Amino acid sequence: MIDFRAEIKSKHSAANILLGENISTYANQLYEKHKVEVELYDLPDNETRTAYVVDNTITIATLPDGTIFSIGCNTHYKGMYRDALSTGMSFGQIKKLTTRQRIFNGSLILDEDFGFSYVLPSPYDEIADCIEDIPPDLILDEIYISDFSSWLGGNDNISGIITGMYVAGRLHGG
Repeated sequence: MIDFRAEIKSKHSAANILLGENISTYANQLYEKHKVEVELYDLPDNETRTAYVVDNTITIATLPDGTIFSIGCNTHYKGMYRDALSTGMSFGQIKKLTTRQRIFNGSLILDEDFGFSYVLPSPYDEIADCIEDIPPDLILDEIYISDFSSWLGGNDNISGIITGMYVAGRLHGG
């Protein structure tokens, strides 16, 4: 059952929706109990992705075959990651609860966990080159789970990076 209070599990699930599953698995539940907005978007390499925005709380991104590859949560989502981290926290709070913070592609990766990220809001998604550039009182409203490990190897997965940036922009109205 879809639950906006469910634990956020890195590279696994949010809202009890599993990465790697097909969106059709959740279709009945989504459309019977929730308001769903569907948006198709094309990447620069002409591949198409679909974003399902559910109750303006989560965004489920799928590949053309319906496979879920990313789930985003905004401040309406009440579930937590590691029983401590959630949307709407300040960077200072997050920094105190984690050992290491790194910036990749406009996102904040914590403790080398490339299955979970906070999206840095504008303008910090463009100008923050190091952790010291992020003010401690900056509120981080968006979390994404996916497999971001390709970010370690450079731009080999540019469509995945662009997809993540597009979906992140979609959650906060970009």
